[in-house]
Amino acid sequence: MTNSSCALNRYGVLNELGFRYDPSNIYQQVIDSVLRAGEILELPRHLQLILAQPKNELIVHFPVLMDNGDYRLFKGYRVQHNNILGPYKGGMRFHQEVSLDHVKALAVLMTMKTSLVRLPLGGAKGGVQVDPHAISLDERRRLTRRFTAALGNNIGPDIDIPAPDVGTNAQIMAWMADTYINTGPEHDWEGMSVVTGKPLAFGGSHGREKATGQGLVYVLDEMLPVLGMSMDTMSFSLIGYGNVGSWTGRLLAERGAHMRAVMDHTGAIIATSTGTQGENVGGGIDTIALAEHVQKTGGVAGFAGAEALSIDDFYALDVDLFIPAALEQMVDEKRAAQLQCKVVVEGANAPMTPQGEQVLFQRGITVLPAILCNVGGVTVSYLEWQQNRTATTWSEADVDRVLREHVVVGAKHVHEAAKKYDCDLRTAAYISALQNISAVYMLRGIFP
Repeated sequence: MTNSSCALNRYGVLNELGFRYDPSNIYQQVIDSVLRAGEILELPRHLQLILAQPKNELIVHFPVLMDNGDYRLFKGYRVQHNNILGPYKGGMRFHQEVSLDHVKALAVLMTMKTSLVRLPLGGAKGGVQVDPHAISLDERRRLTRRFTAALGNNIGPDIDIPAPDVGTNAQIMAWMADTYINTGPEHDWEGMSVVTGKPLAFGGSHGREKATGQGLVYVLDEMLPVLGMSMDTMSFSLIGYGNVGSWTGRLLAERGAHMRAVMDHTGAIIATSTGTQGENVGGGIDTIALAEHVQKTGGVAGFAGAEALSIDDFYALDVDLFIPAALEQMVDEKRAAQLQCKVVVEGANAPMTPQGEQVLFQRGITVLPAILCNVGGVTVSYLEWQQNRTATTWSEADVDRVLREHVVVGAKHVHEAAKKYDCDLRTAAYISALQNISAVYMLRGIFP
């Protein structure tokens, strides 16, 4: 099938489902990429239709008592994309730009992600439209409890298992689990496994906090040798220094790589010309000291161990790896043209626009796709869920070992698909994920 006929078929699927085609819509961008892989795989038409729309889209509005005595109405979402492989799984985001199409796109990516590394889980995503930094701790607690109650039995240990995401953390997950346990007679202590990413003292797992960064490093272990690169001589830059970015930076520095620059919502910084002091620095920014600075101040700006850098200069910096680990669609056509790196490592979900990605392909820059690179979080979430269901606690070494096993499986499938179908790594990752999903649909059939 030619590229033009593939495109017509994808648009035909969207038209049949009633889409008004919008190339700037993030959900349609993600579905277009998935359907492109489906075309190469010759995925049956009915499966393309099923995967092009979520199974369930839930929107809830709920009032929350604010500290000043007023009530404020919030909008929350939970999108359950597909559960052919197992219970829905995906993060809960608290962010002012949360929207339905945004959540739908991330739910699709979670379906692809769990399938790629062969986890028995489906894909979901959710969130609340709120700036968590603009409300107090007590307000966040009340908001979390009201949102969880509003979701009701749409979530559950065997149905849909949320986890932390942007703007949420282990404390939010603890409140969600406690609310779930206390809002139904059937929600006993097994209800603890309704969410993952909880504090260690309340059913959390060793290794969960660093999981996404650790998984990314394991991906690089598998992929860099194929690209003729060595981790202990690499330089890298990062967008975002929250949980994913900071753990990625620290773990890479432990392997001998050096972090030249970091950018977040407060600005960009670069290592001083003489390098900063501290453990595992490798001539770059002290990753541990920067994490402590961000914890105290909320951003990378003003870090004493580095110098300020303009945004344009940050993107144009000569590094081996460029790692976007913040929000979606931060690398557009303009930014992609500025990059001076060998490999883009997608620590965040969908960090590039399709136009930006095309620029990188034309320039011969390799892109390691998000559904492989950031699979560590959902994998260790799955291991936490397993531990909760069996009343066991695994050591960090055991968690890391099983995480690596799943990453190796995913990387192997991506390599094989890229070689067999002569395609880029993102398309190869989608092909592998779709092969697994398609095989299960063939076995189970379509009810009734």
